[in-house]
Formats: sequence, structure tokens, C-alpha cells
Amino acid sequence: MPNPNMRALPTIRILQVEDDPLDAELIQAELDADGIDYQARLVDDEASYVACLREFEPDIVLSDLSMPGFSGQRALELLRQHDEDLPFIYVSATLGEEAAVEALRNGATDYILKQNPTRLASAVRRALAEAEALRAKRRAEAELIRAQRFESLAMLAGGLSHDLRNLLQPLLLAGDSLQDYQDDPRLARLGSLVRDCGRRGLQMVQSMLSFARGARRAEQVRVGALMDALGLLLRGSVPRAVKMDVEVDDRELAFEGNHTELQQALLNLCLNAIQAMGEDGGQLRVVARECELAADFFLPGEQPHPGRFLCLTVADTGPGMSPEVREHLFEPFFTTKESGTGLGLLSCKRIVASHNGVMRLDSEPGKGTVFNLYIPIEEPAAEVVAQEEQGESLMGEAERVLVVVEEAGPLSLLVDILDGYGYQPHASQSGTAALQWIEAHGVPDLVVMDADMNLFTGVRTLAALIEHGYRRAVLLLARPEAPPDLEELPALEQLYLIDKPIDTQQLLRTMRQALAIREAG
Repeated sequence: MPNPNMRALPTIRILQVEDDPLDAELIQAELDADGIDYQARLVDDEASYVACLREFEPDIVLSDLSMPGFSGQRALELLRQHDEDLPFIYVSATLGEEAAVEALRNGATDYILKQNPTRLASAVRRALAEAEALRAKRRAEAELIRAQRFESLAMLAGGLSHDLRNLLQPLLLAGDSLQDYQDDPRLARLGSLVRDCGRRGLQMVQSMLSFARGARRAEQVRVGALMDALGLLLRGSVPRAVKMDVEVDDRELAFEGNHTELQQALLNLCLNAIQAMGEDGGQLRVVARECELAADFFLPGEQPHPGRFLCLTVADTGPGMSPEVREHLFEPFFTTKESGTGLGLLSCKRIVASHNGVMRLDSEPGKGTVFNLYIPIEEPAAEVVAQEEQGESLMGEAERVLVVVEEAGPLSLLVDILDGYGYQPHASQSGTAALQWIEAHGVPDLVVMDADMNLFTGVRTLAALIEHGYRRAVLLLARPEAPPDLEELPALEQLYLIDKPIDTQQLLRTMRQALAIREAG
């Protein structure tokens, strides 16, 4: 009679290594009596055993100790080469106590005497439960190691981004400066090329940094920028055998969401598609289009909210998925990859759900796979600046501007740009030099200062300037991911944070705004 207190197991695959069919039937009778649902394969030679390990993919091996031409020790050795965690139980009539202890030392899970098989079913249940617990532990350990690697990557990316921003800043400033020479088309074209290269490099740095750090803030996501960032991250990961097409209906379409998380979801789906197509390759299509969803589109359990949606599609021409695979696809730790964790698609689904969106899958064997991510679109908040800035003059009126930047290249370019726009810029390469200049020449009309100086930081320099009586506007150049700590500063009415690398138009516009407020006061 089956044990009513035992939890029912799903169908398990049992590989029996036994040369006596009668003994094999007695073993199976014990499992039947306990109500274990199983499929069994019987082998008694090494070649058949190795083939079944590969093709039958057993959940557990039950093996006799000695057989003509084959042995349980050899079966255990071959199994541990194939899988270090798969349960292996000796079922033998000749296993003595010393041999049993040695078998356990060599990697066997348990041993059962054929003369007393009543413990067999419970031993099978326990072995399978322990194997599952061990696999779960190893998955958790692998995830911990993976998380630690991402943390290290984030720290490395943060340090590299600072250096790369400093390298890219001269390109951006020089490009903007050269573009001002509209009377010389060659210089203007050169400026445009230099600036675009700098911006492309900056976009790559920001994409890698935000992906590594996993930023969580809500923001206005632009579809064009999202697809460009995805392309930069996939560059080098798409093999030659795979043709990748990216289609975007409206690059300027914007919605509230999280750029980094959506980028992560799309990247995961694309990498899965590339791996699914394998060495033979195929076609990978990534499409961003706007669509309307009706109330009847939503499934039971989903919150119906018909309206405008952004549909992000990742489609491949790979082998497709069977109904069995699709059924378990979003279960934690379910994976079809040898080294996968099974968490990627579950993470994608959670990211889409966090955007109040829904996810759809269309896949059949031999017909490829299509994932559709539907993200609701809400109209972005109106931007205050737009119309007023058109036609606005960014030229200075000979105001004295103290520029404090430690890096010689960006400092020189900034001074040249401000001079070209009608200001009187004065360069200082340290906080100490800035204070000395003020003592010699008096208080400037405006201060532009780098927050990332080493010897005398921007915040410390600013505090010293305030102590010297400076009360006018300050433009503090800072990295957006590492804003300066301003708590130690005295109150300063006009303090503007400018993201680095510097956008020349934004800098000039902010300067005009700061000086206009001062004149109005």
C-alpha cells in the first residue's frame, strides 16, 4: 500500500544497472508499492549505461555492485564524470559493511541490501530531495557569486567612467567650438564629427555604467535612445551568422519608465535569441512600435488598461519552443541552458510588470520565437523651456568669469569657448590659484568650477570663496552619478549643478540665466 504521509513525486526517470531481470522486477515492485511514479530503463553493460546517461537523462541511478563485464564501481565513476550531484544508490546482495562505507566515500548516495528492500522507496525519496536541495544551494551560491561580480563591475565601471568622461570632455568641447566656424565649412564639418564621436563614446559609457549599477529611478525614456543603447551593448555579441535588424517607428516617442531596466530586459531576450539560433545563425529582429490595446487583449489575472502602448518586439528564427518548455518558461530556476540560472526571463517579466505592462510569447517548434513587451505610454510632462529658448542669445556682455578646472585640456577649451561668446574668462587650475586670483583682481561676475578636483576639492574651494565674500552665482560641474556633498556649504542662493561631460549650449544657457537673475536683483 502507498504511504499516505509521503508527498507525491513527479514522474522520475530511473536508470537501473542490473543483469538479473527478476531482481530488477523486485526493485520496481517496491517502488510501485510506495506509489512512486517512475519510468525505468534497464542496462547491464557500460556502452548502454553511458548512452542512457546522455539520452535518457535519469533523475537517479540504482545499481547492482557486480555484473559480468561491468561493475557498480565503474557505473559510479562514470556517473560522477557526467554529473556530480545525481543520486546513486547501490542495490546489492553482496555489499558488506566495509564495502558500503567505501562506496559512500567514493560518492554513492546510499546502499540497500536486496535481502531487505523495504527501505528502498524511502531512500529514493530522500536521495531525490537531498539532490534537489543541493542543486538549489548551488544555484543560490552561483547567484551570489554573480551578484558579487556585478557589484565589482559596478565599482570598476564607476572608476572607469570618471576617467573616460575626462577623456571625452575635450572632444565634446572642441567639437562645439569648431562648429561655431560656420564661415569655414570644413572646420564646421570637423567639429560636427568630433562632437558626434564624443557623444557616442559618452553614450556608451553611460549605458555600461547604468547597466552595471542597475539604476532604479523613474525617468523619461526615449525610444531612440533606448534602442541606441541596446545596439551599443550588443555590439560584439552578435555573431556573423546572425543578421540583426532594428526597426523604430518613432525615435522621439517618450514615456515614463526606467531606461536601465528596459535595456536589461531587451538585452536578455536578445542574448537568449542569439544562443537559441546557435552556430547556424539566423535573423534577430528588434522592433519598437506604437499600438493600441483593447480591453479584451488582457488575460485573466492581468489589470485591463486599454489605450496607447509601446510594443517592444524581440523575434528570432531559432528552433522555437515546445509546449512543455513554454509552460515552465517563467518558473524560477527553470532553464534550457547548461550554465543558465533560469532567472533571466522571470526578471524580464517582473520588469515589464513594474512598468504596468504585459508580456506575450509566440513560439512553436521549427517556427522561431517572438517576445512582445507592451509598455503603457503616458504623455510626458510638458517641458518648461521649449519656446522661450528659441532665438535666445547666448552671447556674453564682457562679464568676468572665473573658470576653475584641474584638467588642463578641458580648462583651455572652456576658456576659449567663453572668450568666443563674449565673456572675459580667467583660468585657474586649482582652488588655491582661484583664491589668489580673487585676492589680486576682486570678485568675478560668475564662477564655473569643477567639483572633482583632487588637491583642493570643488566644495572646499567654494566654501573658501564664500568666506572671501563671494555671493554671486556658481556653476558646479559634477558627475550625475556622484553629485557633490553640499551640506557643509553655507547657504548660496544661486548654485547650479551642470552634468559632466559639459554640453556647451546648456552651460551657456545656464550662465545667461544666472547673470539675468543677478541683474534683475
